[in-house]
Formats: sequence, structure tokens, C-alpha cells
Amino acid sequence: MKDLYAYLAVSKQAVHQMLRRYGQNDLRSQQLIEKAEAIREDHPEMGCRKIAGMISEPGMGRDKIEKLLLVFGFRVIYPPNYAKTTHSVRLNRYKNLIEGLVVRDINKVVQTDITYLWVKDRFYYLVFIIDVYSRLIVGHHASCSLEAQANLEALRMMIEIRGAQHVKGLIHHSDRGSQYHCREYLKLLSDHKIKISMCNQAWENAYTERINRTIKHEYLRHRDIGCLQSLKAEMNRAVRLYNQHRPHWSLCQRMSPAEYEKYVQSLPRSRRSRLVIYKHDR
Repeated sequence: MKDLYAYLAVSKQAVHQMLRRYGQNDLRSQQLIEKAEAIREDHPEMGCRKIAGMISEPGMGRDKIEKLLLVFGFRVIYPPNYAKTTHSVRLNRYKNLIEGLVVRDINKVVQTDITYLWVKDRFYYLVFIIDVYSRLIVGHHASCSLEAQANLEALRMMIEIRGAQHVKGLIHHSDRGSQYHCREYLKLLSDHKIKISMCNQAWENAYTERINRTIKHEYLRHRDIGCLQSLKAEMNRAVRLYNQHRPHWSLCQRMSPAEYEKYVQSLPRSRRSRLVIYKHDR
């Protein structure tokens, strides 16, 4: 071995130090992977960058951790979406009230949409309502059909969670689905002085479209769901994890929506960040 060390022009001590570093790196990598796997237990399809942001390791930045996770097979691949859940009303009686709007607080604009989930041998339908400013899911419901009852239940949940006094003047934005033109649904909005806004294109409802994908693909499709009752239980769990724990890139310091709402409410209005809702370049 002395001849080999001499041929390589390295010392025995340097070789042993190198081997020790490799062993430490392997142990460190294993510990990081275990932390990432623990996060994926609750958030099955959380992206590598978000996971890396939640893991702190001295001497390793987010990019290095993300690269390690990608090497170990943590990359997320989303399946295509072929189902249609929107049966649009041909005549839209309501204008788009949110295009170009500047928002500085919660309870100003919510978006809502319907999506589907294939369970066992049938489709179930999910409704979400999201506060655009904080990205907090404030209403949700699951149903066996596309009737408006699920939308009504989600809307009632939002009003109960936020409080009737806080939703007055709020803008409720949706697509032109028949559920949102339902007489009972429109009456509930009117009774609480909630303004009605509707879009003409899917991208005009982008905030809630993103929530649909996140809850379905990052959470629900990884759970053991056999019936509507178990779907509702897992949906409640997914919403709680999303609202309370999942970091959001667009929020201050990658806070979760619930953390961000508490943070915003501690600030005077003049110091709150501005959210400019999309404006179409005509």
C-alpha cells in the first residue's frame, strides 16, 4: 500500500480522511432522504423544491438538497386531465369584476370551481372556494353528482368560516357553469351582499384551477378511498394539510396560507403586499 500511496502522490492520512468524508456524506444524504420521505407521507406529491425549502441542513442550500431529491427519484409527474366538469351557460349575465383588480387583504376576492376524482369505478365531484389573496381554502365539499348542492354546501362553509359580517362586499368569481347560475346559489350570494363575477375563459379562474390540481394529485389520488364518506374525510385532511402546513411560493417567506393570514392581519394595511390580479393584454 505504501508503494500505491507513493504512486498516487497521496498520504495514508489523506486517503482515510477522504473515506471518512464519503461515509459522513452518505449518512447525511440518508438522513435528508428520511426527512423528505416523512414530508411526503403527508404531502405525497409535494415538489422537490418545496420539500428542500422545508428541510434545513447546515452547509447545504436548497438547490443542493433539491438536486439530491431529484437523483433519488422524488420528481413529480402529473397525469393528463381529460374529464369535463363545466357545463357553461351560453349567455353570461355577469361581468368579470376581478381583471386587473388590486387586492391588499383577505375577504376581498374568492374563486371557486368544480373538479372530478375517479374512485374505484365512478366519478366523484369536488368543489373548492379559495381566498385569492391568501390562497386559503375557505370552503369545500364532495358529491356524487354535478348538481349545485355541493356548491351550496361549500359556499355555506365559506360564510360560516369567514363570518357573514366579513363577506359583505366580497367578490365571488367563478366560471359560467350552470351550478353558479342556480337560483338558490345566486340567492345565497345576494342575501349576504356578495358580488358576482364570472369569467369567459378557463385561465381567468386560474387560482382555483391550481387548487384543484394540487388537492387531487398531491393528496387525494395517493389515499385509500373507497366511498363518498372516506373521500370527504380525506378531503378534509388534505385541506387541513394544505392550509396549515404546505409552503406557498407566492406568499411571504414561503408561508402556508394560514400562517400568511395571521402574518398579514398583524400588519397595518399600508404595509400589506399588493396582489394584482391578471389583466388581459388586448
